[in-house]
Amino acid sequence: MCCTDAGNLNSVTATQFIKDNTNDFNEPILTEESKILSVDQINQIFANLPPRVTTSSWTLVYCTRHHGFSLRNLYRTSHLLDCSMLAVMCDSYNQVFGVFCSTPLRISRGFYGSGETFLFCFSPNLKVFKWTSNNSYFIKGNLESLVFGGGSGHFGLWLDEDLCHGGSNTCETFNNEILSKTQDFILKDLELWAFL
Repeated sequence: MCCTDAGNLNSVTATQFIKDNTNDFNEPILTEESKILSVDQINQIFANLPPRVTTSSWTLVYCTRHHGFSLRNLYRTSHLLDCSMLAVMCDSYNQVFGVFCSTPLRISRGFYGSGETFLFCFSPNLKVFKWTSNNSYFIKGNLESLVFGGGSGHFGLWLDEDLCHGGSNTCETFNNEILSKTQDFILKDLELWAFL
């Protein structure tokens, strides 16, 4: 499932997951609807999150539908936050994939992040690619691209400055599969969720 519309019963509505400030049932709390993830996909990701973020609300801080396709805009909306984030993408093949980031996304001279960072994809069930300990190439951002994972000249996931094109390769950081159906892809939609 990808880029769901409001009429789809599998799309997450705000009333399904918005609760008061407590999370007594240890289930995801979304502040608004995801147009990319189904309820089942949200629950699968939630089960793989570090325990420290499972009581946090999922707050949508950036989406291409509202903010446009711009890496600069993504940095502007995320760099002031001090929290973990989840970037969820849907490509032109309707493949859903993304990355859990232990730290906010920002422009950097070198790689940053921690071993909590992981890549994931749905095909159709969730596949999670965690840190291998082979290197610490978690996240690196500049004005031209944003990359996740690396080693031997390959990035696990990269996005261009227009958030239009991207790519995925097996990388040493996560020993991941290619996240899309092809190594190069066209991005259809992106949501960035902050754990607040």
